[in-house]
Amino acid sequence: MKTMQLKWIISGMLMMAPGHVAAQNGRDLIAASQAGASPLFFQPGTDVPLVSTAGFSDNRECMLRSGLPRFFQKAAAGKPLIVGFIGGSITQGNAGYRPQTARYLQSMYPAADMRMLNAGVSGTGTELGACRIGEQLLQHHPDLVFVEFAVNGAYAKGMEGIVRQIRRQSPGTDICFIYTVTGNQTQIYASGNIPENIQNLEKIAEHYGLPSVHMALQASLLEKDGKLLWKGKTADNGAILFSNDGIHPLRAGGNLYAAAIARSLEKMKKLKAAIPSSLPAPIYPDNWENAAMYDPRQIAQFSNGWQSTTLPQFASWFPLIQQAVSPGASFTFRFKGSAFGIFDVGGPEAGQITIQVNGKTMKTVSPAEPGTQIYRIAPGDSLPVNRFNVYCNNRYRGQHQLFSLEPGDYTVTITLSSQKADKAAILGPAQAEDIGKHPEKYDRTVLYLGKILLKGKPVLNGNR
Repeated sequence: MKTMQLKWIISGMLMMAPGHVAAQNGRDLIAASQAGASPLFFQPGTDVPLVSTAGFSDNRECMLRSGLPRFFQKAAAGKPLIVGFIGGSITQGNAGYRPQTARYLQSMYPAADMRMLNAGVSGTGTELGACRIGEQLLQHHPDLVFVEFAVNGAYAKGMEGIVRQIRRQSPGTDICFIYTVTGNQTQIYASGNIPENIQNLEKIAEHYGLPSVHMALQASLLEKDGKLLWKGKTADNGAILFSNDGIHPLRAGGNLYAAAIARSLEKMKKLKAAIPSSLPAPIYPDNWENAAMYDPRQIAQFSNGWQSTTLPQFASWFPLIQQAVSPGASFTFRFKGSAFGIFDVGGPEAGQITIQVNGKTMKTVSPAEPGTQIYRIAPGDSLPVNRFNVYCNNRYRGQHQLFSLEPGDYTVTITLSSQKADKAAILGPAQAEDIGKHPEKYDRTVLYLGKILLKGKPVLNGNR
């Protein structure tokens, strides 16, 4: 997502004594160079273009399958509608496709009372999506959910978990997969094929009868004909400049993405399809259907050294954040399942954590599962898990990490470590300026805990 230059006064972050709820009279003078969380509810502004469905037609663009029968039936009846969008930075951003799609939907039913939900989180994939969809979308009972995760790992088990949660928790909700692309994937489309990661998601769409939209097909063919530049600073000879980085569309690129959705909506509106009546067996028995995220205060016990605080730019994700500034501060929770993790906020002062499971110190024993932030852990001594990364240079952003285990009953303790990462080395010479000017920010060791992530269920009050 395009970075927005905003400055926030963050009350009660740095100077509070541990052990009590932070009063709102402190001031954080660190300027955030990212906007943080987007408001959950949104309406497209008057500056959002109404995309045209004309000028392109290709049957490969949309796989209709069972369409969106519930949504269109309700729309035709003049009932209020809620539409949700979940994905990564292309969804969260304001040029990628989401506002244009919302505007087109409203144009289809101008008299409808239609509300829109933005559950995009930059730099995250389906494993976090499966953890957060219940709180961020399903509790609002949307009539339609667009799911965009193709360039953020396309982790199929997480995607199936998202689908199954929607079907079980909100059976009146229709689902549409939408596929964005990156790198040379436009060339794959232009050659008549489908990128491998999208093929894996198509298997899920086919299994559950979900429509899907290959949003980049038109752009890929325009690029092949020399009428579009996929990545660059400027385009010559009247060509469309799709993006600066090869991933995040500029407004013109986002309009092409949204036009693909608009054409698909028009086709699905005419489709006479039966409403699916049953939920088939899963493709992946270990999918993320039982994933969720939890308010830490509701499922964990905290040692001394913690305080509750707010970060206004993250309020739509984390109404309240648990903050530890003293190494040795810990929290403990119990769960029954096969994975746990944290959804936290990274920044210059982000520190490292150690993990104990059932009283044993844990270490990571394998790299992340491809396309995810899921790491396998096992007993053993190792370096702490670092919560500082290359994106933490004078900025604050939501981030997450998950750890997988064999299915079982577990007690987990996470502790803020006294060991410090080599932050200068992590940032590298290209990002050395701020750490050189403000070493005191980076020398601190802090954990901003927003949510506890579980693939499984918490165990409360000793009941298993």
